Parts: sequence; C-alpha cells; structure tokens
Amino acid sequence: MQPSIHTADHAHQAATVRAGKAGDVLAVVSQSGPTVSFFDAASDQLLDTVEVLAEPHEICFDPTQRLLWCASTYNSGYYNANSGRRSEVTVIDADSRRIVEVVDLAPEHAPHGLALDPVRGRLYVSVEGSESRPGGVVVIDTTTRRPIGRIDTGAPGPHWFVISPDGRAGYASNKEAPFVSVVDLERGELTAKVEVPGSEGLAISADGSRVFVAAPHGAFGGRTSDDPPAGIRVIDTGTASITGILSTENAVLPVHVTTTGKLLVGELRVTPEGRQEAGRLTVFSVDGQERLGSIEVGQAPLTITSSADGALGYVSCLVSSTVDVIELDTMRRLARLDIATRGETGAHGLAYIPKA
Repeated sequence: MQPSIHTADHAHQAATVRAGKAGDVLAVVSQSGPTVSFFDAASDQLLDTVEVLAEPHEICFDPTQRLLWCASTYNSGYYNANSGRRSEVTVIDADSRRIVEVVDLAPEHAPHGLALDPVRGRLYVSVEGSESRPGGVVVIDTTTRRPIGRIDTGAPGPHWFVISPDGRAGYASNKEAPFVSVVDLERGELTAKVEVPGSEGLAISADGSRVFVAAPHGAFGGRTSDDPPAGIRVIDTGTASITGILSTENAVLPVHVTTTGKLLVGELRVTPEGRQEAGRLTVFSVDGQERLGSIEVGQAPLTITSSADGALGYVSCLVSSTVDVIELDTMRRLARLDIATRGETGAHGLAYIPKA
C-alpha cells in the first residue's frame, strides 16, 4: 500500500493558507517500510517513495548541498529492543529523490540523531557506545561526505542531538543516563553534564540561550507513580543548569522549536494496560514559556518539524504511522498523511525541504 492522505474539513481554506508552500516538499521516514516518502507541501500529494536500508529513523536536510541524510539505526526493532545495530547513513538528492551514496560509519554503530551546521559544512551524528567506549557524536564533512572526527558524550546511548546557532556547542539527550551531555564542538570534548532524569527529544532556542529537553525517558508501556514529573526541562546554556520545568500531563518524546518562536512537544498517551491512545501536540511560547494550546494527533508522536515560515507543524506518529499537518495559529488539523508502505508502519523522521 502506498502512502496516502486524508484531508481535514474546509479543504479550500487549507489550500488558501498553504498556497505559499508551492514547490516545498515534506520528506517522511517509515522506519519499518523501510522508505522515505516525499509529499508536496502545498497539496499533500505523494510525489515519490525511495527505498532505503532497514530501520531508518531520523532524517536531516542540508540546504547548501540540497541533500538529505537518513540514519539507519538497527537491523530491526528499537532502542534496547533490537536484533542488532546498523552503521549506515544514506544520502539522498532532495530534488531528484535518488540515492547518492551510503556512508558506512563502522565501527561506529546505531546512528540516530542528526544535527547540521551548514556554515561550517558539518553534520553531527549521534552513535551508541560499546563495551570499550561510551556513546558519542561522529562529525561528517558534508562536502566530502566522510567522517572527520568523533566526540565522546560520556553516556552509552546518546539519542537526539542539537547544536547551538553559532555552531560551537552541542547537546545530546540520553535515554537512560541521568544527564544531558554538553560538548564543545570546536575542541571536540565533553564539557558538562546537566542533571536530567533520562531524556528524549530536545531543541534549542533561536538565540541559543535555552535548550528544551523532554524528560523523563518515555516508555511505550506507560508511566508509573514512581516516575519523575513529565514535561520539558529548560536548560540555561550559559550556566548549564535547569532553570524550570514546563509540565505536561503525559510523557514527551519529540520537541521542536519553530522559526516563529513556538515550542512544539509531542505527548505520548498510554492506558494503564499499555494500549496506545491518540497522542497530543502541545504548544508553548519559547520566550514566555506559557502554554498556547494543544490538539490530538496520531498514536505515539515521535518526531516533529515545521514549515520554513513556522505556520505549519508536522507530527509523525509511530504506532498509527501517520503525519498530522497542523495549522499552528488556529491549532486546527489540516490533513493526516498515512505513511504505510506494503502494509508496514512506523512513521518517524521528518524533513521540510523548501524549494530550490
């Protein structure tokens, strides 16, 4: 079965709002597909589907090279529940939608989080550790597409990774280690550990002063009464310390900051019996950190991105294998993309590609 779309009510209104997206494209990873699907951002129509290596998780767009980087993390399965770890990152031409190269990071393994510094031409890829070495971040030259370094993060399983706007600092979330790793990207070394009770997605403010990190570690089986309060820990990057918590009703996995200063978080909703219910997109303001609204999305939201102008939010949901398209000013769902290929599910990584 090919990916498809269900358009929300008032489709003509949505078309008007999205007319400015003509030529833009949304890339969506199906981790069990395993595919990357491309949708027209104005009409939501499927343009193409590219088959990639098993278990693709995250994807990142390089606007300078017009390339997509897609990390294949495991042979099958998930973090701490897989049949073995892969070592490849697939490079895809964003315009022709063809595979350019497969970069093998071996002996590094389980590449996942991707963060781009387009000014310096560096891609940072988080990788899991081994018995002899902690997890870390592999540094790739985006021109030669070859690894040129590695930075240890002091934890076995760094998962998501973000960098400061000036390209000098990086922050790795660690699902099980009780801290967020702070690394100096110029010196290539770990500089601080910010105490956080296990962490998931994270995002950084446009001015680089704050990092927003989902904690504690989200569990698909649901939360227990012993778990720390769910929400977003706010890190002051100047002091590498927690300055506040944005509370949520449920555990959060993905976190994203838009170009318009909105903080988007995806809440995982699970019944006491472990059954996945509809997830929730909750929106806060970055500056005031007040709650602006929320809306139901698919089951198990796992990745969030937004359009270049910050008007639309996209929420990929693993269990329902859908992507919800949300108008952020009105918190109205405009469409739901079904990301199921050949009966497989698992919508995960997202990349918004502005037209050339």
